[in-house]
Amino acid sequence: MDLRKVEEIVNDSKGGIIEKKDAILSTFSKPTSDTDSDDPTTLPVDSATALQLFLDHIPISSIPGIHNSPSTVLVVKTHTCMKDGIKMLYEKNVSGALIDDTSERDPTTSFTTSFSHPYIGFISFSNMVLWCLQEFQKHQRGNKIDHAKGLKKIKSHGFFSLLAKIPAVSEAKISELAASFLWNPVFPVKPDQSLFHVLLLLSKHRLSVVPVTEHFSSKVVGYVTEHSVNHILLQSSGLEWFDSIADKPLSDFRFEQNDQIVSVYNDQSIAEAVHILWNNKVCAIAVVERQTQKLIGCVRVSDIHRLLDDDRIFTEREDTSVDRFIHKETEQTNHDVNHELGALISAGTLALHNKFEPRMNSPVTNTETDTLKQAMKNLAEKRSKFSFVVDECGRVKGMITLRDILMEYAPPCMDSRIDGGGFFDMALKESGCTIKDGTMVHHK
Repeated sequence: MDLRKVEEIVNDSKGGIIEKKDAILSTFSKPTSDTDSDDPTTLPVDSATALQLFLDHIPISSIPGIHNSPSTVLVVKTHTCMKDGIKMLYEKNVSGALIDDTSERDPTTSFTTSFSHPYIGFISFSNMVLWCLQEFQKHQRGNKIDHAKGLKKIKSHGFFSLLAKIPAVSEAKISELAASFLWNPVFPVKPDQSLFHVLLLLSKHRLSVVPVTEHFSSKVVGYVTEHSVNHILLQSSGLEWFDSIADKPLSDFRFEQNDQIVSVYNDQSIAEAVHILWNNKVCAIAVVERQTQKLIGCVRVSDIHRLLDDDRIFTEREDTSVDRFIHKETEQTNHDVNHELGALISAGTLALHNKFEPRMNSPVTNTETDTLKQAMKNLAEKRSKFSFVVDECGRVKGMITLRDILMEYAPPCMDSRIDGGGFFDMALKESGCTIKDGTMVHHK
């Protein structure tokens, strides 16, 4: 088997990943003089390179449901205030929005950055709420001092009630969150670009999603999610290049999250759990039973909306245990997404009230002896972005995320042809900061 032959097959075969895989398996299962050539210029294929070459011939348009998420494409301006941004996403049941700064430019001139699109970032609903909660906490500390002086203490009944009473938080602009690095970069792709291109983006940048735009405009027609790429990668099962990586046990890999297992005890408060999420900048924390040290649940960043769903939980968050929070029955109201495969791996995962996620008291788990492929299938079947690696006693030993998995199939260096490198410059500019001598300087 050689790269030249692989290139020839994937170029000639039509259709998506299944058709191209079948063509390759069919060809190499029947050795011929071509495939067994003794030509010294025919080099043996190495698994990583062959798999990447194969994925580079799978167009994004072949991903199921790639056009199923236009209703989840929301855009906010950099000058949008927090109360309006949070309310819009909450009411539209969308987990995040693109950030557009065209309002700050002269419409008669071209874009002032190297971008060929107006989007300078992506902000998640959870990050917006987490930021507000931290600001509330700062305000609360100041309130205690004021209360001691005899000044009136602010009372509220729910998140939006409190938000309305603290203008310094509610009127803060989306652009201000850039200083806290709460924006995600945006790298739009076209439908005819390859899965390998998306794999590079998702593995080399901390992206929530990759927007798909029309061929000749910046209009977003859908999103590529980590779930969708994981689903497509699993369809490569059977190719020796994929299996050589996927069939290894999890113990053979060193995943990023395993260096910092973040957990909270079941008897700690939900306010403490939220603070841990904010400080550690992780997608989820394990909930551990204090006496046995066993995993009994999780609190995800995507669960933050539950504090807005129930005013009582929000108001009593400092007195509500994590155990009570993860076992609380929550009514799922997301009825606008169908149950087709495409919806499940695209629009479904972008809904704020995501009824496809596992319950908080039923976290996804794997053991170190499970293979990477088993973990991938587990995440695909459970619609989860992560799995806790546990020992035979149910104690957490590590964590594997979809991003960890995608990184195993991506090359070690970034493709310099991918544009969008000016994102951080724009984010800093929006927050009133610059980098000087390797240090971030804030210009007041």
